[in-house]
Amino acid sequence: MTTDLEEPADLIDLVGQQVGTTDWMKVTQEQLNPLADATGHQWIHTDPQRAPTARSRAPSPTATSPRCWPLVISEVLQICAVTSALNDGLNKVRFPSPVPVDAPIRATIAVMSAQKTSSIESVFERTYQIDAEKRPACVASVIVLYP
Repeated sequence: MTTDLEEPADLIDLVGQQVGTTDWMKVTQEQLNPLADATGHQWIHTDPQRAPTARSRAPSPTATSPRCWPLVISEVLQICAVTSALNDGLNKVRFPSPVPVDAPIRATIAVMSAQKTSSIESVFERTYQIDAEKRPACVASVIVLYP
């Protein structure tokens, strides 16, 4: 499902509503390798022998950061009059469950707030689900500015 809007100010009317859910995708070891490089080769991202410990709660190397999940708001939200969208940061991020390599995941996007300042400042909640898991992989409040 994709939500189509004419301009960023239309987000104000969507506060408190879901705008869509992405398609299922798998996080592969090849996608995790750059994350491992960036984090000093943390074993949880690369070592299948160590990952299945009680500390990690994970059956294989895991993706613990939304940086490695190429699920973006633009997959479920299209705004015609947008010339740019700026990621202004995160308000809150939680990682209730690790994502095992090759596990299917998807993201549901909701508009938590939107207000007109010198631009449209919006906060989207991204909830990443793992197929066949009750707990989400990640819940993140992402701030996006539309100049």
